[in-house]
Amino acid sequence: MKTLHIDIETYSTYDLLDVGVYKYVECPEFDILLFGYSWNDGPVSVIDLTSGPLDGADNIPDTVIWALTDPHVIKKAHNANFERVCLAKYFGQEMPPSQWRCSSAKARYNGLPGSLEGAGNAMDLEAKKDPKGLALIRYFSMPCKPTKTNNQRTRNLPEHAPNKWVEYSKYCQQDVVVEREIDRRLVDLPEKEQLLWKIDQEINDMGIRLDLKLVREAITHNQYVSEKALKELKELTGVKNPNAVGQLKGWLRAQDTKNMTYYHALGAGLTKETIPDLIQHAPNDSVKRVLGLRALIGKSSIKKYERMLQMRTTGFRVRGLLQYYGASRTGRWAGRNIQVHNLPRNYLKDLRTTRNLIIYSDPGWLQIMEGDQVPEILSQLVRTAFVPAPGNRFIVSDFNSIEARVLAWLAGEQWALEVFRGDGKIYETTAALLFGVPLETIVPGHENYQYRQYGKVTVLGLGYSMGSIKLQATAHDQYGLDLTDEEATSLTRSWRKQNHRIVRFWHAVEEAAIEAVETLQPVDLKPGLTFRMAGDRLWVDLPSGRSLCYVGAALSYDEKFQKNTLRYRGTDQKTGQWKMDRTYGGKLVENITQAIARDCLAESLIRLHRLGYTIVMHVHDEIVLEVPNGVSSVESIEKIMSQPIDWAPGLPLGAVGFECEFYQKG
Repeated sequence: MKTLHIDIETYSTYDLLDVGVYKYVECPEFDILLFGYSWNDGPVSVIDLTSGPLDGADNIPDTVIWALTDPHVIKKAHNANFERVCLAKYFGQEMPPSQWRCSSAKARYNGLPGSLEGAGNAMDLEAKKDPKGLALIRYFSMPCKPTKTNNQRTRNLPEHAPNKWVEYSKYCQQDVVVEREIDRRLVDLPEKEQLLWKIDQEINDMGIRLDLKLVREAITHNQYVSEKALKELKELTGVKNPNAVGQLKGWLRAQDTKNMTYYHALGAGLTKETIPDLIQHAPNDSVKRVLGLRALIGKSSIKKYERMLQMRTTGFRVRGLLQYYGASRTGRWAGRNIQVHNLPRNYLKDLRTTRNLIIYSDPGWLQIMEGDQVPEILSQLVRTAFVPAPGNRFIVSDFNSIEARVLAWLAGEQWALEVFRGDGKIYETTAALLFGVPLETIVPGHENYQYRQYGKVTVLGLGYSMGSIKLQATAHDQYGLDLTDEEATSLTRSWRKQNHRIVRFWHAVEEAAIEAVETLQPVDLKPGLTFRMAGDRLWVDLPSGRSLCYVGAALSYDEKFQKNTLRYRGTDQKTGQWKMDRTYGGKLVENITQAIARDCLAESLIRLHRLGYTIVMHVHDEIVLEVPNGVSSVESIEKIMSQPIDWAPGLPLGAVGFECEFYQKG
């Protein structure tokens, strides 16, 4: 089959990073400037689309134009979603994702950074992405500021800098060379993964509808609250701009010069994580009030409403919210733009009434009624801004304790598997075993129900070899539980004794990985795992047929633990740098467990897609469907997601769903 490698350079007055590609191409000034391509491994050509009839489109050979929609020609690009959406808009033709391949997705599957520059550098390619590209993009592909020097123009054209335009053409050409070399060197996506990429593209193309009335009114209410808070902050502090963190911290320090502990604590900044602790230790009520007001105006979740307005496209929908293989260590999807993977949870009892209060009430009246709670209310309503199209409702279905199920299945932890095959109450059963209380008493309203939280934190925290110190921190930060050193140590020991097969599994996985790296021979581990080296990469073959990749896998002796440990190259989550990292049994088990949980979600996506359901979003282990009224049911979706998977015999799956008129956490 013929392959057409493509890279384009474009122009739009919309900022791509702010609005996403779907809104970017709806800009009236959107245009494609340069079209770079090569057939297979042939020479790279770059077509200037800014000159000639029809803005230069006639300069593209007919064979290339026909190939763009020919199902017998595979189109390849790095971050193919961009090229596909832009070309579809430019030519007014559908560009089905089934005809496209993405070398960025391929790079992430191979354990590499997703960006063209990052992947090329990590692979140490001789052909490098041109570093001058960013300046050229800013010059030709974005609006410019009108000045006397440029005769007040707002856009730079080729004739304004002919030499730079030649460089831009070479930059486009080099991108084709680099992406083609990346594609050539990497392992292809398995057939099922290519299907999932296609489904992912279709979900992003479909998008999800917004309740624009709620979005606009939420922004209005927040603006009213913020302006009042800023006014009060100025009156209390005399600070000219309380939004400037440096100015406000200066005032706060001046209120408590004697308490150096508090003084230095301000060095951590004024964030949603630090402000509650600062309020608790504030020297007086005035400081407490100032910090509270700062928290009000700094609530970041409100910005999601503004992003929704920025990104809305035709049909009142936002598109492009998901990133296939966003987490290269596990293959899980990631959220993009609005970041649907970290939406605030909603705890309000009557969401419909509260939504109507925001939509129909006066901001001043609502603040009188709710006071400082307005920003928190708006935060909890962010999810509800997503609504189904008229004549439809959402069916939302979520896997129940999927990671705990997968981990028990992998390790053969029979008591836990029996729980999942029964009532599924793993937190309650764990707590009953740990604390020696009757299972039937761990129910709402009974004094023993408090133990459920301890069961939850141990199940979710200790499964990947977390120690007692980390358990203490997790229990406090995520569940509000304060454990003493003795309690944390006792819980950790008791859980490990109760789950001895999981503990053995950590060691077995680490030993298998190290043996594969050391001997360069494949090592099999039940159920269906294989550790193998290919070049400098450690691959972990999963039961699903997919594989995890650890680039630059090598062993180094650890003096502290007096044994060989496994290292690999990966992207640092904090700095974004490509560097060596260490891993161990518990972490490998976490990667494998989350990867298989992801593959279970993938099976459900494929099943629902083949049955014709419209998937508008999925978040972690939850799928959101837009379903016509009177069609299908929650029970039908739960049944589909709970069906056994052929590559995971004996894995007990369970899903819980609900219907809703706007998106919410069930």
